[in-house]
Amino acid sequence: MSETANLPETRPEGPSAAAIEAILRGNHHDPFSILGRHDGQLRVFAPQAAEVCAVSSGGATQLSRVHPEGFFCGPAPQGDYRLKMSAGSHEWEVDDPYRFGPVLGEMDEYLIAEGSHRKLYDKLGAHPMVHEGVEGTAFAVWAPNARRVSVVGHFNAWDGRRHPMRKRLGPGIWELFIPGIAAGEIYKYEIISAHGHRMPLKADPVGFAHELPPETASVVEGLPQHDWHDSGWMAGRAARQDAQAPISIYEVHLGSWRRGGGDEILSYDAVGDLLVPYVIEMGFTHVEFLPVSEHPFSGSWGYQPVGLFAPTSRFGDPEAFARLVDRLHQAGIGVILDWVPAHFPSDAHGLAQFDGTELYEHADPRQGFHQDWNTLIYNFGRREVANFLQSSALYWIDRFHVDALRVDAVASMLYLDYSRKEGEWIPNQYGGNQNLEAISFLRGVNERVQQDYPGAITIAEESTAFPKVSRPVAEDGLGFAFKWNMGWMHDTLGFFRRDPIHRRHHQHDLTFGLVYAFSENFVLPLSHDEVVHGKGSLIGQMAGDRWQKFANLRAYFGFMWTHPGKKLLFMGGEFAQEREWNHDRSLDWHLLDDPLHSGMQALVADLNRLYRDRPALHRLDCAPEGFEWIDASDAEQSVLVFMRKSDDGSDPCVVVCNLTPEPRYDYRIGVPKPGLWHEVLNSDDARYGGSNLGNHGLVQADDEPWHGRDQSLRLTLPPLATIVLAPDQGAPGE
Repeated sequence: MSETANLPETRPEGPSAAAIEAILRGNHHDPFSILGRHDGQLRVFAPQAAEVCAVSSGGATQLSRVHPEGFFCGPAPQGDYRLKMSAGSHEWEVDDPYRFGPVLGEMDEYLIAEGSHRKLYDKLGAHPMVHEGVEGTAFAVWAPNARRVSVVGHFNAWDGRRHPMRKRLGPGIWELFIPGIAAGEIYKYEIISAHGHRMPLKADPVGFAHELPPETASVVEGLPQHDWHDSGWMAGRAARQDAQAPISIYEVHLGSWRRGGGDEILSYDAVGDLLVPYVIEMGFTHVEFLPVSEHPFSGSWGYQPVGLFAPTSRFGDPEAFARLVDRLHQAGIGVILDWVPAHFPSDAHGLAQFDGTELYEHADPRQGFHQDWNTLIYNFGRREVANFLQSSALYWIDRFHVDALRVDAVASMLYLDYSRKEGEWIPNQYGGNQNLEAISFLRGVNERVQQDYPGAITIAEESTAFPKVSRPVAEDGLGFAFKWNMGWMHDTLGFFRRDPIHRRHHQHDLTFGLVYAFSENFVLPLSHDEVVHGKGSLIGQMAGDRWQKFANLRAYFGFMWTHPGKKLLFMGGEFAQEREWNHDRSLDWHLLDDPLHSGMQALVADLNRLYRDRPALHRLDCAPEGFEWIDASDAEQSVLVFMRKSDDGSDPCVVVCNLTPEPRYDYRIGVPKPGLWHEVLNSDDARYGGSNLGNHGLVQADDEPWHGRDQSLRLTLPPLATIVLAPDQGAPGE
């Protein structure tokens, strides 16, 4: 180093040999007590350097190499300084991480320890920033039981001895500001457990980006800083997601909705170019994405995430995901994310045994291991874990403007004996099987979402009869806005699998759902779970020959879209994808060259428009006043007749389902109003691939009483079809 060649060598008294040895071996629990400036001395550990010099406004000071493995010591310069290092002919200059004070404040420390930090993601993770006038990145991670935690990456040759962190004793948070580290740098945490065991390198639990799988490091990214253009959507969001709003959801797996010409996965931007106009064309109100949280195994479809704060890098960076949400909002389309707080995978780089202890999970496998999925279960009763998960939920709503979180596997959270045999679970403090900590956690998340982000909602995938899932917490409910109606799905799909000749014995599969239809605010789901694991596609599950299969599915969709409850359909179902869904392949869009498939697509688009345009079909989806049976008793002919009503003075709709291949002529039904009735939808229309049997648009009611009503209609019921009738509005001006 030419600037210091003539400086006298200094050999001040340094720290004890034991302290130096602990730093060299990466075993010191408090590196800031040794490294940096202390009592007029500057101490530096730089195993990569042969010489180290401190450079400040007062000049340059050569440090002495007091240990051959790279521990240097010398007089401390006044004021700010940098370290000039050399090894052979190579020279470089850096800031000393150990001259900077903490980034986290005392209030952060208090709130994190209390488990009540409202925006944990503002403090934990990796945040590029200017700290004490220097650019770099602040790292912070919760690992209360660790002996030592270090940040490692290419920038320090993955050497955990070089950047050990400062421990904040109250909350057990480790933090370190590393000058010169910018966005794009990959990193992990090296953790030494309390027993001295070196853990596998860990990804950041609050990392905002991760490497492209199968690589597993976190990427310095910082919080998303998207310039949003969706103010119009956000201002009206609450009304669009109210129980009286038309909500029709298109469920999408980003990796297999469409692929490029070479079967390559499309980016968030490329998907947006195609998805936004398609959803507009199809008339869906919302898109629901299978989990986009970073996950190591594509075959989990995202349901085993390790990065609850990071959109998966498979499709681009977080900014690209924000652009996709923004584009959907600008097009008037809501965005729902599947969110997975029920369990997490045991991958070595993830949360399992994070600091050498069962930190996020329960220690007892009867509480902490999920047998169905070979995953680990969060310890919902630990306040820091609950705070971590709650912050993840709020992060997606806050930073990505997500409108709703569909919470996965809620049933597995609610019950301690979920999918367990006797002796394989531990009762709660009252001897029962309810997971009281998980219930409290879910209520807390739902209340926080409603308080902090009015208009945003949560939806439960919950398959049991647990009471009041979609009722307010103040009414002893769980606080979700909606709940998936798994019972309706199971019963009705089972009905349409049956040969029509046997359906007269199973009409209750279609009517039973109305017994409890208004006990919750329901979503009717035909989701991805119904087209995997050997079940086949929706069209493949329908009974009959090819023509009957398509007619059955059209009739089923007609029944679903007119039945009380919001709607959800997994991608491909709208055009009758014939092959079972494969997450590694694009949907079979070429099928749309077949009129039967394109007809199905046209039907779903028309159902969505009918559902949105007719208040009777959506305003009272979740209220008993919106539904009335006209006749549910004609099981012998497998015919159902019901009425949907609104509370705004608009006309009712009458729905008739003929669920056998036999046409019914002169079939009389009672109706609530005289005059002309318009057949506003017929699933057997030739445009949809049907036989085009029906009522030619208009039907005149006559005064013959039927079904307890003063007027009635004589109808032609097409085979395997659903028709929808509404009072004729007449020509404009009439």
